[in-house]
Amino acid sequence: MEELVARAREGSSQAFEKLVEAHQHEVFGLALRLVVDRELAADVSQEAFIRAWRALPKFRGDAAFSTWLHRITVNVAWTLKKRKARHAALALNESLEVADRRQGSDPVRTSENTELKARLAAALNDLNPAQRSVVVLKDVYGWTHNEVAEWLGITVTAAKVRLHRGHLRLRELLHEEER
Repeated sequence: MEELVARAREGSSQAFEKLVEAHQHEVFGLALRLVVDRELAADVSQEAFIRAWRALPKFRGDAAFSTWLHRITVNVAWTLKKRKARHAALALNESLEVADRRQGSDPVRTSENTELKARLAAALNDLNPAQRSVVVLKDVYGWTHNEVAEWLGITVTAAKVRLHRGHLRLRELLHEEER
């Protein structure tokens, strides 16, 4: 992967094409989680790759290429979402299915998790957008508190508080559903 990145940084469109192929599903999945709308997620994905291509010569390699690409995707998602002023719920089921396919999941495990995914998606949809964003970036993508805070333009403390409150609210929602 590092060789592809190096060749792409030197201007090889073929190398960049391979990077796009390798990362398109995760970029789309992240975009879909953030903007909720499939068409807008496709636009976000396309714009993220365009911006990555333009910024690639400046990529220093301080972070993994995928982390850098995720950060670009988050920025594009928020920019396009604000521009279009869309407020909708998180389509977690679809994005988790994309992640399952990408990781070659076991069909039996997938079917057993269908109900849990539906419950979790519904609970995430009930979170406010600020909490939902932090929960998705931290719990689904494994970003650090610092990364989440930096890319959402909030303090690390605010990111931790939103994550904590999001977790509490998810527990409440999932517990209410069991009754």
